[in-house]
Amino acid sequence: MNLVIIILLILTGILLFAVEFLLIPGITIAGIGGFLFIAAAIYFGYDEYGTPGGHYIFASALVLTVGGLYLMLRGRTWKRSMLSTSVDGKVPEINTLDVKVGDHAITISRLAPIGKIKINDTFIEAKSLTGFIDQRTEVEIVKVMKTNVIVKPVNK
Repeated sequence: MNLVIIILLILTGILLFAVEFLLIPGITIAGIGGFLFIAAAIYFGYDEYGTPGGHYIFASALVLTVGGLYLMLRGRTWKRSMLSTSVDGKVPEINTLDVKVGDHAITISRLAPIGKIKINDTFIEAKSLTGFIDQRTEVEIVKVMKTNVIVKPVNK
């Protein structure tokens, strides 16, 4: 058996272990296959190169497997491909000089009970005081809060 084939068996086993740990966790064919590939490489190493060569191949396979899995499971390795859980957006605060209680606005989306309104060419998040309010309905501002307003429909 050629040394290149033994190296390819070990690398294929490590790749299957990576698939097992990262893509399809559990005891699946990938993990069993990875173990069998590495075991076959070690067996062929002992068969082809005798006891000293087999020991070197066994030690190399062990170091490469443990080292490869360590590098794959480090936190920074997969940071680019994982979803980030931090939210860095901010809700804009309402300028109380532009928006006052009693002003009229038009709903841009349906308020169910929260949605968007347009007042003075500005889009603001609004909460309905009375329940659902349909889109393109005229509303009156009842209360101005820090990041949104409370509105009720204008009865005509």
